This record gives sequence, structure tokens and C-alpha cells, in this order.
Amino acid sequence: MAGPTLEGIIAYPVTPFSPTDGGLDTARLGTLIDRLVEAGCHAVAPLGSTGESAYLDDQEWFTAAEASVAAVAGRVPTVVGIAELTTRKAVRRARFAEQVGADAVMVLPLSYWKLDEREIVRHFTEVAGAVSVPVMIYNNPATSGVDLSPELMVSLVERVENITMVKESSGDVQRMHRLSQLTGGELPFFNGSNPLALEAFAAGAAGWCTAAPGLIPEAVLELHRAVRVGDLDAARQSFYRQLPLLQFILRGGLPTTVKAGLALRGLDVGEPRRPLLPLDDERTRHLAELLATLD
Repeated sequence: MAGPTLEGIIAYPVTPFSPTDGGLDTARLGTLIDRLVEAGCHAVAPLGSTGESAYLDDQEWFTAAEASVAAVAGRVPTVVGIAELTTRKAVRRARFAEQVGADAVMVLPLSYWKLDEREIVRHFTEVAGAVSVPVMIYNNPATSGVDLSPELMVSLVERVENITMVKESSGDVQRMHRLSQLTGGELPFFNGSNPLALEAFAAGAAGWCTAAPGLIPEAVLELHRAVRVGDLDAARQSFYRQLPLLQFILRGGLPTTVKAGLALRGLDVGEPRRPLLPLDDERTRHLAELLATLD
């Protein structure tokens, strides 16, 4: 099906909260999105795991989705994250995202009761059937409790017209090779594991879905440029300069570490929402040191 061309660096913004009352801060969200677009990121994906989607109430989610699409303002594609326990709620949010102008939706199935393959297929089929925009399958077993095999994801792409992409975040690069193998390299897949950025591009990833551009956009884009022109030495050097920071923000939890990093960069986007806690002083100092090496 026709849809936006997604490739390159897909930037994941945090969701800013007011330092006074902890409520959604759409003004700072707009500022952050402007920074990402103006830095040269190729798409913006609000309300993913980095965006603390799971910690927002319904009205906050709808407000953040609409404000994000408005802030991007069509300058690059916007991919809105949908992660819900119930199919009914996922459908409602996907429809809203399409209504406010999202170019695509990224669907992460969540599980309380373990889902079998039949239930996973029904979930994706109903959500995709409720919208006309392209759907990206998001596999992140560490946060969702659902692990989607490459075979299952390819099956969904083959049977549902507007499921057209995959974001693979299990941390296993072999799954990316398998996605390519199963589809003859025709399926666009995106890497969601920061420490695998270089390996994922080597495996044929169409892009890198990452929160890192909030802190180091130049370095992230430099890596992608080197990959595109086939300069492996430059790509390797760029990647290894970033790797300590990429490892740090992943280990410390993306909302927590990226929000701390943004404050160090001069943009206070508030604290993560409880039960998440702000980065402690020792790790904040370490984060500042890591950022300084990339300035």
C-alpha cells in the first residue's frame, strides 16, 4: 500500500511533564520535536516506550498525540506509538492517531495473560483493519511481555495489507537476519536496540528507532550518513564513540536517562512519572561526562 517512506533515523521524544504540577507540558514537547526535526532526523515517533506512554492517562495520551503531530507539522513523517492491553483501546488510539494526521502507527501488543499466536494475530488484524495508515509491528519482549517471532511478524505482513514494517527490539541481531532471509530483503525492518545500531544497519535495517537524537543528534546522524555511503571505517568509528552513552541510557531506562540528559543540555522536561525516579547524582555526573566526550 502507499504510505510514507520511512528510513534513516526515527527519533523518539520523551514526554515532558511540568516541574510544578507533573502534568503534560505540550510547549516543551513542541520545543523538543522542533529540535529533532531541525537536527535532520528523518521521522519522529512520539508515545513509544521512551515517551512513557504506559504512564499517561487517556486524555494525556490524546493530547500528546495531537500536539506531537501538530509540532512535526508534516516536515517529516510522524509515527505514533500504540501499546495497550486491550484490542478495543488500541483500536481507539490508532483511529485517533490517524484522525489527527499521523502518517503511520506503531503497534506493541501488551500482555497480562500470556497471549497465544491466535490472539496476537487477531489483535494486530483488528487494529490494522481500523485504520488506513501503514502499521509498524513493534517487538519488544522486555517491556511488553510478548515476544513475536520473525516468522509470525512476516506472516502478519503477508496477510494484512497495511501492516508494512517491523521494529525489532529484542536485542538479537539474528532476528533481523531472519526477517531479511524470510522476505528476500523486501521487508523494511527497523532496529530498536541502541547498542545494535551498527550491526543492524549491516543486516539491512531500513532505519534506527532511537531516543539518542534527543541528546546527540549529530553523532547519530553521522553514523547513518557513513552507513549510507558505505564508509564502514567511519561508521565503526562513529558507533564506538557513541556506544558508551547508548549503553548507559539503555541500562538506566530511557525516560529517566534521556530526561536527565536533556536537562544537562539546557532543556528541562521534568521528571519521569512515578514509580520511575529521576537519575541520582552519581549517575547524572557520569552522564554529563559521557555527553562531554561527544561534544
